[in-house]
Amino acid sequence: MDTPTLLDSMRADWNRRAADDANYYVAFGRRHQPDDEFFLTANGTVKQLLPELKRFAGREAALEIGCGPGRLMRPLARDFREIHGVDVSDQMIRLASERLSHTPNAFPQLCSGSDLSMYPTAKFDFVYSYAVFQHIPSRDVVFAYLREAFRVLKPGGILRCQLNGLPPHARQYDTWSGVRITPAEIAEFVSTTGFHLLALEQVWTQYTWITLRKPSPDAAGPARHARLRNISNALTGEAVTPASGAMAAIALWIERLPASCHLLNTTVTADGRPCRLAYIGPAAADGVSQVNAVLPEKVRTGLVMVEATHDGAPLCSPGWVRIMPAGPAVPRITGISDGVNLLSGNRIHSGTVKVTVEEVAHATDFHAAIDATITEAESFCTDPVGQRWEFNLNLPANLPHGQHYVSIVLGRRGFPPIPIEVV
Repeated sequence: MDTPTLLDSMRADWNRRAADDANYYVAFGRRHQPDDEFFLTANGTVKQLLPELKRFAGREAALEIGCGPGRLMRPLARDFREIHGVDVSDQMIRLASERLSHTPNAFPQLCSGSDLSMYPTAKFDFVYSYAVFQHIPSRDVVFAYLREAFRVLKPGGILRCQLNGLPPHARQYDTWSGVRITPAEIAEFVSTTGFHLLALEQVWTQYTWITLRKPSPDAAGPARHARLRNISNALTGEAVTPASGAMAAIALWIERLPASCHLLNTTVTADGRPCRLAYIGPAAADGVSQVNAVLPEKVRTGLVMVEATHDGAPLCSPGWVRIMPAGPAVPRITGISDGVNLLSGNRIHSGTVKVTVEEVAHATDFHAAIDATITEAESFCTDPVGQRWEFNLNLPANLPHGQHYVSIVLGRRGFPPIPIEVV
């Protein structure tokens, strides 16, 4: 499909979704969600964005790519003198204009679907996007938007966005199930544009987050002698970390980290083996920055030396971290809801039940029954690192309304029956 035809399809499909149920297609919470509840669903995403504001001093202007009906623009308008949003859908922009009518510094605007040509170069301090690029069926369009973000950012400005990082599949991409972007593609893009990659988080999941900085002239200033203050577990802050699993990541706390450090010119090794860098944070008030690195597979246990380099030269003195054997996987159910109305809890409207389970070693070991009637489960891995899976169960035919019980077995582990209410 050529680009003009694709953009027309994107606009038509999102206009149709906006007319049908804009709140549902934006946040996927529940059908016909009231606006006050819909805007509250922004809180979790805003928490993913606000820490990035510490990376720059300016609060003049921000831009959202794919603003929809203004769900994220409204709360973030408090942090900027003006906030802009673009969307390919006329209907979404109409809704955003209505819902932001009492937010005088918010400016939603229709765009072509692939560029930001209505904005001048170096206008914005902050550009962000969430649950947008995962719906675009073209890599060319996704990366065109990212290149445009580089253009409209001020030097030192930050781009924070979410991509679908699940492993690529062979199915045809469309305007709902868009392209999947690999870490290698992100690294190649960053290298060719001049961005600095500061965060590459939740890799190989549908919700991969990246943070990119447009370099400023002072980022290449004189080298400073960095000092390693401490090494801890990146997630718990404890002095030890497991050798494998979702918790197998370390944080280096480095004083006077050079401003030019980013994920592609900085390395961390554990026992001489390269770690995967995931995050370089801004300097805190005491001048210390956090650098997170995922341990290499099959790293040895015990007291292990950790070294960091920048542009091939030692960044700071080596440090040490204690690595312990990983414990056995302990499967646990972390969520159950209606398969469509995700905010409904255990009230089942759609005839399907979604069960989320973490630390699943083998999804084929999952078996479920509803009131002792075995039911088939469609499985989907949402996080291969954390071994998080979603299982979608179909209710038995002619199941009456009222209370029922879902029984789940995973391998040898059985869980207590979970009550649901079919309505």
